[in-house]
Amino acid sequence: MALRPLPRILSNGSAQLARSRDLARTAADSATDVLHPLITVTRGLRRLASAGRRRWAETPKDKRGPLLFMVASVVLVVALVPYGPLLAVITLMAASAWHGRDHAAPPPEGPDESQTQRLQSLYEALVPYFSAAEDPAPLYAHGGEWEKAFIAHEFDDAGRVGQLVIRYPAYFPDGEPEARARIEYLLTAKSGRGREYHFAWDEEGNLLTVTVLAPLPTDIAAQRFVTAPGETVLGFTDPTEVQRTLPLAYGEEQRDVPPVVWRTGARSTEPHLLVMGRPGSGTSTLLRSIALQALQYGDVLVVEGSGTGEYACLSGRAGVLAVECGLAGALASLEWAAHETERRLIAVNRARQTGHPPPDDCRRPLWILLDRPSPFLHLASADGHKDPQALLQIPLRHGRAANVTVVVAEHLDSADALSEAVRQHTRARVVLGPALPDELAAALGAPPHTTPLAQVPPGRGYARLGHGPVLRLQVPATPDPYDDAASDVYRDAVLSLLPPRSEEMEAVPVEAAVAEG
Repeated sequence: MALRPLPRILSNGSAQLARSRDLARTAADSATDVLHPLITVTRGLRRLASAGRRRWAETPKDKRGPLLFMVASVVLVVALVPYGPLLAVITLMAASAWHGRDHAAPPPEGPDESQTQRLQSLYEALVPYFSAAEDPAPLYAHGGEWEKAFIAHEFDDAGRVGQLVIRYPAYFPDGEPEARARIEYLLTAKSGRGREYHFAWDEEGNLLTVTVLAPLPTDIAAQRFVTAPGETVLGFTDPTEVQRTLPLAYGEEQRDVPPVVWRTGARSTEPHLLVMGRPGSGTSTLLRSIALQALQYGDVLVVEGSGTGEYACLSGRAGVLAVECGLAGALASLEWAAHETERRLIAVNRARQTGHPPPDDCRRPLWILLDRPSPFLHLASADGHKDPQALLQIPLRHGRAANVTVVVAEHLDSADALSEAVRQHTRARVVLGPALPDELAAALGAPPHTTPLAQVPPGRGYARLGHGPVLRLQVPATPDPYDDAASDVYRDAVLSLLPPRSEEMEAVPVEAAVAEG
């Protein structure tokens, strides 16, 4: 039986109704704009009439007669005065327009009662730290005025402190990290836990600015970043910390997000990277993200000490030299990397002596990614082999000249297993996951200016490139595409970035099948 098309009135009825509603809404808005003066005057007349009725009802009965006589006298005088009725109508319209306008409530000036109590509590808590018995005119005293100490303050929608500028006495030892840490801990506890605070100490002006930081975005998937060769995006940070943004895709939308860019190559001051964190903090995620970016312009060698197969998706891909999980393969691969670094150094030196550019195979970047070398240390000591980290001395010392980059990832609990060469030559540092302030200062070389949280999402941490500032960091979501527990959106994003299979790896199954046949 053939299906007949619906009548035009039924097929297009919903569209016509939608257009009719839009036209009616537009007409109503236009009429409201045109008739706004009339609506205001009418509202004013209604309010004046209501005020007149209330006045009449409040007037005692014995005084209503004289009131009527007075009103009638006024009306008679106005009627006899030249242009009196016209002036009366104009006055009535003006009064109606004045009383008919919208009365917006003025914004409250200053903090309310609850906010005042919170500021007073902060002030009282700071008294033992910002006061001295020898001070003749103390700025901080029990029962004192917080208005003199807190120059500026802002509150969020929940009534908690959003920003606070504190003036402190000049004799406070603001140059001592321990004294600063006590004040920062106190302000964090009194202003509300579960948020990150940024502390800016102005030692010259004796001012402390406390700012609540917005959480970093955690829904950034792995993608092709708009970067130049030699630039690697470690993650994303606060917009006030860097002067650069990258256009990123959020599904069908696009946003500009400030990145943390790590520069490698011959002119880099921090040619190697050390990543540390707790289990499950996202160290392997960061190494996968670096590998996907490095494969655009160079070759990658992956050595995994945990043996969990986190980098199985890279096996056999174009540009991936090897993915080793065993001790023997790790030693062989790292030994080859050391010889390759020496070969590149000799080739580059000969080219410079003859006045020629370096060979193409020496200009192509080589990346060595070593994830968790501590298990190899125990296996090597048990089998009588040398530590695989010893083979990294040549790539670490001469990698910048040979265009070789080394990235090492290790757990914070196993930081003692790192060799001295790794500690000395990895001046770019990243710490992911929850960590104590002492651990952050030891790993990064400087404490962060924000308060670390006890619970953070995976890939969240801090980064410091050389002697630069400590930046908050959120690593883009780069899960193992073979992990079923990961989101399908993020897994598909990683699969789309993987290079194709190399011809040698594609030929292996065919040759194996022929041999078995």
